[in-house]
Amino acid sequence: MDGAFGAQGAMMADQGADDPFRLRRRGLMLVLSSPSGAGKSSIARAILETDREIEMSVSVTTRPMRPGEEDGHDYHFIDKTSFDLMVNRGDLLEWAKVFDHYYGTPKAPVLSVLEQGRDVMFDIDWQGTQQIAESAKDDVVRVFILPPSTQELERRLMERAQDSAEVVARRMAKASDEMSHYPEYDWVIVNRDFQESVESVRAILASERLRRRRQVGVGEFVKGLRDGY
Repeated sequence: MDGAFGAQGAMMADQGADDPFRLRRRGLMLVLSSPSGAGKSSIARAILETDREIEMSVSVTTRPMRPGEEDGHDYHFIDKTSFDLMVNRGDLLEWAKVFDHYYGTPKAPVLSVLEQGRDVMFDIDWQGTQQIAESAKDDVVRVFILPPSTQELERRLMERAQDSAEVVARRMAKASDEMSHYPEYDWVIVNRDFQESVESVRAILASERLRRRRQVGVGEFVKGLRDGY
């Protein structure tokens, strides 16, 4: 079976439960990456609000909780010892150190969703994307979000007022290296207009769900059509 995890499920809505020729779809992993402040998190939230076939992967992190964040919803906030234990046990699909803190994706929840034929969205950096792609290349759809300009990126970072001026400066210094990894992604979006960017991601998601390799049982379905069913 094609794909690293062989996830199946989610029958087409217009097929009856007892239809032997119905199509099933493997779940996919939609990865959104960008320099901090380019808009990937806002785009992800907009997709999740309207698409019931996809859910967000909740990462673990050792960084402190920010104002307005909720443990278990935005991140699972854990200490460094607990993080190290997860790494040593192989409980993470990917992990990386970003700005003195560690982030990782728990493996078990992701595999459970994929096996149901549903999709999982990831808001991770290029390092994490590389790690996931190494083990599940056929199930990963990679989208890189670029800012329209360096000046606009800095303005957005300052405007959200989540970080000190020192941290903003560090994020801006790191942005150039992060953006150099765009060739490793399947799709690239320049986030000039937020709503247009959201619609572009929706179009990518719709297209990727229809890829032949993700349609489980299509051979049997076509055979049924040719046999007159």
